[in-house]
Amino acid sequence: MINRYYLLPFRFERIGKQELLVNELGDYIFVPTGTINRIVNHLLKKQEGLYKDLISNFFISESPIPELIDNMATRLRTKKAFLDSFTSLHIFVLTLRCNQNCIYCQASSKDSSEALYDMNEKHLFKAIDLMFRSPSHSITMEFQGGEPSLPFHILQKAVERVTELNEKYKKQITYVLCTNSINLTEEVLCLCKEYNILISTSLDGSAFIHNHNRGKNDSYKRVIEGISKARNYLGTDRVSALMTTSELSLNYPKEIIDNYLSNGFNNIFLRPLNPYGLALNNTDWDTYFDKFITFYKSALNYIIDINIQGIFFVEEFTAILLRKMLTPFTTGFVDLQSPTGIINSVVVYNYDGYVYASDESRMLAEYHDYTFRLGHVTDKYESLFYGKKAQQIALIGGTEFIAGCADCAFQSYCGADPVRNHSTQNDMYGFRPTSSFCKKHKAIITYLFYLIQKEHDRVMPIFKQWINKNENGF
Repeated sequence: MINRYYLLPFRFERIGKQELLVNELGDYIFVPTGTINRIVNHLLKKQEGLYKDLISNFFISESPIPELIDNMATRLRTKKAFLDSFTSLHIFVLTLRCNQNCIYCQASSKDSSEALYDMNEKHLFKAIDLMFRSPSHSITMEFQGGEPSLPFHILQKAVERVTELNEKYKKQITYVLCTNSINLTEEVLCLCKEYNILISTSLDGSAFIHNHNRGKNDSYKRVIEGISKARNYLGTDRVSALMTTSELSLNYPKEIIDNYLSNGFNNIFLRPLNPYGLALNNTDWDTYFDKFITFYKSALNYIIDINIQGIFFVEEFTAILLRKMLTPFTTGFVDLQSPTGIINSVVVYNYDGYVYASDESRMLAEYHDYTFRLGHVTDKYESLFYGKKAQQIALIGGTEFIAGCADCAFQSYCGADPVRNHSTQNDMYGFRPTSSFCKKHKAIITYLFYLIQKEHDRVMPIFKQWINKNENGF
């Protein structure tokens, strides 16, 4: 006898010896092997506990339209809340000049003396005017380069101009200076203190790793001195660090984490190389991502052990994914947004006045690929953010309707990245079976579910702490 109930949209994946079901809201449930077959063939019985679990978690319904469909709609709207405010992250590339020589440089940086590559005041002010056109009440103004502290006069004019205009617009402005911390002079730090500018610096781990990646023998010493100086000036909580996993780094996960701990950090973001700039040609991409997944698993397990010992230390990429997996809330992390975060959440004003859909987009432009150039700061806001190029990207920028993503169990947790698809596959739409972006995220999400399934009591108290920290902004 066929039992009468209705299937709600869900996707599935085998994890270990169980089946993982994930619904449209990102809710998941582990069930015994063979359950999916029983569900679709209407073999479940009402008296089963499993039946009740599937009803209460929106996998099946006893009516064509679930009684709590309004609740489902509210939760889905919450998941997509990042769309409400539209573009909230505005990146200003103040210069391409840099005082380091990173082996994986993605920004095509120039010599520190070449002022030709600085943003001029006219373009700066036009870009600021565009930024204030964003409907978002909360704006993050991020200064990048090159090394954005080098053209100090441009940095100073930027924050002074925004402060002046914000008397009218009344937006909540967060300033972030992305710096290698080598050039944190007194005047730079005074400006940061006066305008509450956050410092986001780069630290790749121990001295031999950091110096190798930076192409300078004294880089580690100088960046640690810069971090210490910034902390003393601004406060420890105003300085964060980001590492990039070079091919050398892959061999030293524990040493990198120990270095972050010894330098007073309570978190790390295990960031892989991206296929742009110098990294594109200087990396063995055929093996890199397989090695990165091994590196990530080793590092994450080490971090979990550290937390078990009573030391609070967060792996930030994991925390972002866990927030999507374990809570009904959205995240501001552009790479894991659908519809795609480019334009919807981030836009870049390049040093030369051109506007790009994302930071990676302007990196492509340095190699004469202008696929994601939206226009110039002198163009109208509507033509940049709602024009033909933006519409073209929007048509292929959602995991819900991209082949290979639409039927993936992890669709609710992942994001669409037309720029990466174009860069690696010469096609903005992309092809998931050969996508390194897809391969990396599927491997990491699968591993997190494996830990939740097999080591629930060991990892979940730690994961919940990380989520609470992330939500409270500490």
